[in-house]
Amino acid sequence: MLNAHISLVTLGVTDVPRAARFYEALGFLRKVRAAPETEVAFFDAGTLTLSLYDVRGLAGDASFAENTRPAAFRGASLAWNCGSEGEVDAIMARSLKAGATELTPAKKADWGGYHGHFADPDGHIWEVACNPQFPLTAEGRPILPD
Repeated sequence: MLNAHISLVTLGVTDVPRAARFYEALGFLRKVRAAPETEVAFFDAGTLTLSLYDVRGLAGDASFAENTRPAAFRGASLAWNCGSEGEVDAIMARSLKAGATELTPAKKADWGGYHGHFADPDGHIWEVACNPQFPLTAEGRPILPD
């Protein structure tokens, strides 16, 4: 049985550098500076990872229109990181069986991983992902490179 966990919280923001400065000022440790700094920022947030992502990109990843923010899309998603593509498929299937709505079927991602998206019954967006750039601890926590 796969252990349920939250591994990454992503907040959709309109200005990633401004938002990154804010979270750095709060004391969050920024990681993965190789990523495009105007599109995404990653932070060590203790037991999970906080990600700030351009809200248009976040909307597009989950198949929402880029220029709208419908009530179902709140500019944020929760992520469940997995160790393999098979685990992603299993969690996607489990979520649908539990009553989730599939937003995007699991597929290869342009960033080199594998992911899909679903919404819980209240419309909260989840991404289920296998990211080969972020290995996982035994507890399912992504290990971010400096």
